[in-house]
Amino acid sequence: MAKTTIPVPRGITFEDVWASLKELAEEHKKTERVVKQTSRQIGGLHRRFGELAEHMVAPGIVKRFNELGYHFHSVSPGGQRILDENGKVKTEVDLLLENDDYVVAIEVKTRPVERDVEHHTKRLEILREHRNKHHDSRIILGAIAGAIFPQEVKKLTLDAGLYVLEQSGDTMKVDVPEGFVPREW
Repeated sequence: MAKTTIPVPRGITFEDVWASLKELAEEHKKTERVVKQTSRQIGGLHRRFGELAEHMVAPGIVKRFNELGYHFHSVSPGGQRILDENGKVKTEVDLLLENDDYVVAIEVKTRPVERDVEHHTKRLEILREHRNKHHDSRIILGAIAGAIFPQEVKKLTLDAGLYVLEQSGDTMKVDVPEGFVPREW
């Protein structure tokens, strides 16, 4: 294999190059620390927005579902974490409404997108499996709440058998089109 040589300008010593590389490495470490700190701050901000959205949805949503005849007696902001055998989080539910017969698992998004529907459907399957293991045979229903709900995502949500909870002024409304039948897990 042929050796490659890099021409070094006259007057620059090995020590100069080495010092520059050490300085560059130190600057890289500083940049990595700043990126990590910024990532933590953004993650914290993202969680705060999620908490804010959940607290905006929770207060009036029981009333909306009760108007549909469910009569929920319990709402759990912060929802539920489901762990695997190793203690790792399998899934999280943002909000749970519960009564003796039903559990509604609500995913809260500022602006739901198509993949949120698929993810929530999988989340509901995991929740059903978890509840079965704990001998909880209540019917599980799903809903996605959004402040801004694009029309195509709303249609996909309803087609998946999930309730659409949409911001309407200072409250949430439950969108139940004629003929809608919620999917049960």
